[in-house]
Amino acid sequence: MAEFNFFILVQNLEILVILAEFKIFDFCMEKLVGRQEEQRILERILQSKGAELVAVYGRRRVGKTFLIRSFCKPYLVFEFTGVHEAGLKDQLRNFTMALQKVLKSAVSKTEPANWLQAFANLDLYLKKLSKKKPAVLFFDEFPWIHTQKSGFLQAFDHWWNHSASRHAHIKVIICGSAASWMIDKVLNNRGGLYNRVTQHIRLLPFDLYETEQYLRSRRIKLDRYQVLQIYMALGGVPHYLRHVNPGESSARVIDRLCFTKDGVLTGEFRKLYGSLFTNPQHHEAVVRALAKKSKGLNRNEIITACGFTSGGTTSKILNELEESGFITRYTPFQKNENESIYKLSDEYSLFYLRFIEKSKATGAGTWLRQSASQAYASWSGFAFESVCQKHLRQIKKALGIEAVQTQISAWRYISRGRQGAQVDLLIDRADRCINLCEIKFSTAEFSIDKKYAGELDSKLSVFQSETGTRKTVFLTMITTYGVRPNPHSIGRVQAEVNMDQLFV
Repeated sequence: MAEFNFFILVQNLEILVILAEFKIFDFCMEKLVGRQEEQRILERILQSKGAELVAVYGRRRVGKTFLIRSFCKPYLVFEFTGVHEAGLKDQLRNFTMALQKVLKSAVSKTEPANWLQAFANLDLYLKKLSKKKPAVLFFDEFPWIHTQKSGFLQAFDHWWNHSASRHAHIKVIICGSAASWMIDKVLNNRGGLYNRVTQHIRLLPFDLYETEQYLRSRRIKLDRYQVLQIYMALGGVPHYLRHVNPGESSARVIDRLCFTKDGVLTGEFRKLYGSLFTNPQHHEAVVRALAKKSKGLNRNEIITACGFTSGGTTSKILNELEESGFITRYTPFQKNENESIYKLSDEYSLFYLRFIEKSKATGAGTWLRQSASQAYASWSGFAFESVCQKHLRQIKKALGIEAVQTQISAWRYISRGRQGAQVDLLIDRADRCINLCEIKFSTAEFSIDKKYAGELDSKLSVFQSETGTRKTVFLTMITTYGVRPNPHSIGRVQAEVNMDQLFV
């Protein structure tokens, strides 16, 4: 009996290893949370009357694979994942193994010599499937499959154009973390895939509402201030959030993940950029430069700060970072796109550069001690501002202007002869009003004192005189716990948004 039980135990362990290897274990344990718009898109794809080619892209760890596997599970007939930095022979062998898996037998004793033959083998399998329900084929880590001189992309577009696209029940989903590659090689393809993608999904990290729902789904109970603290440090990246344990405070979570020797996020920074970009040192240079400037930098300032010499190279790097969700471009009020300001919008990158990279302190209590420093005060303001700029839909709803057409921008004025002014968020409305937003992070109700009230009045005056706007300008405060009513706030603050209103 003991030998029998040991045999069963070994079998179960082997099954768990296999599930973990194919990322199925997490899939079985967790349920799909949030992603409502993406789910609606995928539902339309499955219900459509024609063949579909869907491109899904987004930064590493954002949950692309989990979304497709979870939503499309009943219709998933083939899944193939590219191997990072593998050669043609290994990719073809991996493809054959994936095909053998769904057939539950060997396709042939010999592996295909090229991708054209590999797709011909795939067609033999697809012909056996019923055409009465959707058949989803999922190609994960698509950019990794197209190795140098492999001919994969050419074979894929030939297969799509001459075979897959002719069958209404076929739904092909291609997915990749290298967002710039997906855009250049697939969405903007000038060859056989030109204008062939029927739908694309850019998957972004969770917003605050989705983050709260995800944590609750894992039986983690934290108040919104604690959730906000975690979000400001880690962002809404599902893979990072899944390492939050029940019963831990936000400070303890950050300590464990970021300030211990084996913390999951201690060395994530270099892995993150190295896995997405060919020459990640250039992208890191831009991120490091922006991390030092909460007000952001324009293109020329970035070139100077990073020591770049080629304007064309800079444009490519900025575009890749923007499409991958690490930076955000803002067009200043009354300016054109050539005068755009770039800001760092990836929470983890900012947190890593400000605290993790040069940290000498480790272990329990590290982050709690940091929270009493001036560096914390500077970071919390920067990070909260970034969070607010990702929740513009929620801010507009809180202001009651969700149905009003708006343009979102920033504004700054620099002058030697007059006091300068900086506005991080402007909501320019079609109803001839402007919300001039001040974003302030605080551990309690924010109190406007006499000095700050004077600064607000000056900023409002400079903005109106320098822009010449004839629109009504509403001073709007976006804070964690609201603004404490006092003689300096009453009558001056025209509108408010608090932390809770971002969680919708």
